[in-house]
Amino acid sequence: MKRHLSFLLIALAVVITSCSNGNNGKSANSKTTDLKNNPFMKPSTLPYGAPDFTKIKDSDFQPAMEEGMKEQLAAIEKIANNPEAPTFKNTLVAMEKTGQLLNRVYGVFNLLAGANTNPTIQKIGEEEAPKLAAHHDAIYLNSKLFERVKTIYNERDTLNLDPESKKLVEYYYQQFQLAGANLSDADKAKLKKLNEEEATLSAQFTNRLMAAAKAGALVVDNKDKLAGLSDAEVQTAAQDAKADNQDGKYLIPLQNTTQQPALQSLTNRDVRHELFEHSWTRAEKGDKNDTRAIISRLAEIRADQAHLLGYKNFAAWKLQDQMAKTPEAVEKFLGKLVPAATAKAKREAAEIQKVIDKSKGGFKLKPWDWNFYAEKVRKAKYDLDENQIKPYFELNNVLENGVFYAAHELYGLTFKERHDIPVYQKDVRVFDVIDKDSTTIGLFYCDYFKRDNKSGGAWMDNIIGQSKLLGTKPVIYNVCNFTKPAPGQPALLSFDDVTTMFHEFGHALHGFFANQEYPSLSGTAVARDFVEFPSQFNEHWAMYPKVFKHYAVNYKTGKPMPQELVNKIKKSATFNQGYALTELLAAAELDMQWHTIPAGDSIKNADQFETNALQKTHLNLEQVPPRYRSTYFLHIWGNGYAAGYYAYLWTEMLDDDAYAWFEENGGLTRANGQRFRDMILSRGNTEDYEKMYKDFRGRDPEIGPMLKNRGLVAE
Repeated sequence: MKRHLSFLLIALAVVITSCSNGNNGKSANSKTTDLKNNPFMKPSTLPYGAPDFTKIKDSDFQPAMEEGMKEQLAAIEKIANNPEAPTFKNTLVAMEKTGQLLNRVYGVFNLLAGANTNPTIQKIGEEEAPKLAAHHDAIYLNSKLFERVKTIYNERDTLNLDPESKKLVEYYYQQFQLAGANLSDADKAKLKKLNEEEATLSAQFTNRLMAAAKAGALVVDNKDKLAGLSDAEVQTAAQDAKADNQDGKYLIPLQNTTQQPALQSLTNRDVRHELFEHSWTRAEKGDKNDTRAIISRLAEIRADQAHLLGYKNFAAWKLQDQMAKTPEAVEKFLGKLVPAATAKAKREAAEIQKVIDKSKGGFKLKPWDWNFYAEKVRKAKYDLDENQIKPYFELNNVLENGVFYAAHELYGLTFKERHDIPVYQKDVRVFDVIDKDSTTIGLFYCDYFKRDNKSGGAWMDNIIGQSKLLGTKPVIYNVCNFTKPAPGQPALLSFDDVTTMFHEFGHALHGFFANQEYPSLSGTAVARDFVEFPSQFNEHWAMYPKVFKHYAVNYKTGKPMPQELVNKIKKSATFNQGYALTELLAAAELDMQWHTIPAGDSIKNADQFETNALQKTHLNLEQVPPRYRSTYFLHIWGNGYAAGYYAYLWTEMLDDDAYAWFEENGGLTRANGQRFRDMILSRGNTEDYEKMYKDFRGRDPEIGPMLKNRGLVAE
């Protein structure tokens, strides 16, 4: 996942965490902070401008953020009131140079927000969210500023601008329009109130969900109930319980998704059911962590925002600058997938039910049974046991000899670990990213292990973005939630975890190869339904023979994975894809249904709305719940993917089709990698996405390779 934090989304994605630096008891409202000594007031002197976490305290964030907003608004007012005629340089380039203090502090806050929370920063997030929303409105609803932008936009074809500069003109004009710059003063006032309320609720949702996930962990007091888990997993569960002050018990924390990894292994059906219910109801227990009222109100607010802006629903407004363009195009795309996906899921369910009946289970398949019995089917069908393959996927080896190796073979990159750059948590590693000509192009942080004070899921973002105008190189991080092994034990991954590492590093490559003048168009600052294309494309190299052979070695013996086992992984690649695609489609359609309600609709019952939405879209399969239920769908309520979760499937079409080009043209070669880098990864948001893709592929994207890779059509 890419956490996409353009100014349009900055207030909506204020996640709620902090650095663990020994200062977590500081008050968010401390008035004693001296701005002169605040570490954010000047750029860091560390390489690349990387943050010096040894100097950053929780109490530094709020005053620096507010000073950053103050500084930027002063600069914006100066631009808006410039007596000179508007020019590209004195208006748009000047705007691109504003906000450097705010971006500097927010880049660090956002990193720490997702990775190491505490109550102090949660409070800062909730207090600053509406202020940041108001700050955004103060810029994009400034009438004088918009008149200058509009003048430049109307003259853009006569200004002899280079293509990137012309794109910047078009970008700003569209951003002002989408933000409501054409509204009357009365409607602007209404929109500002809605924006502030939305930002506040979004921050509250993220806080509640993180607390709900922590509270929803399954705790058992009898080791026998964990039958089926490996000794290492049981040991980790004991350690997690001890860390939670429940010594002598066993704790299984909740992951972001509906299904939980342990459901694949737990042999006790009652325990599976209990774990599933903990996941399914985590945020709707009627307590202080219940999110139902918040998401219902957020959906209503977004519908009202869209109505004010002249659109029939939020999705219609949100998709204006996306590759899909309209909700109708999204629904048409998803509609092509639903019949094949659900039909295959039903066949898979029947196959699993046969296994249950054969073992005299005496029950009908339920969601908490699926992964457990699907694993039995997989073992029987492909003779593949997940525990057989994990010893070949030791985390550090996957990173350095898999993820980094593929980037070297395709793009000529090398990586050098640094131990002189401060980190915010002891498990974090830092690497120089070195280009093929030996120049350094950025700094990479990786933070892979789950913590209670870390948001769920996996993501990439920039602390610092690339810009020739500002003279900055990218500082990028990947965050995941892999289970941390017990002390002295190796971190062994599932193949899904391996794929996640390749995925998130695909986002990182998109950021590292940025080659733009202007920060607003740089790197991953692209549409939601394009930003996941480079990341999902990079997943393909995890299984590419040359790459796989280089990293899939037994951590004890150093021997490569036997070809017989490799073949089993390949043969099982399309196994359970009916389920996997259906759960994604269900989540994507929940997102679209929440965000296509008309203004004035009141959502009185979030659960009933969800049930109706799944029935309406023919995705109400009893045994296949959505990947994310509405009440814990962080992507759409807290991370900027509202009306955009379909992007994962849309970009899957792009990435599978692009990988087919590689297969047709020699596979993993430096020349092919350079072509992809030049035509996709380095372009940012500098031209129309359809044109960009078509120039690379030689035609429009086709859905065939995606259906083939999912096993939904014959070879």
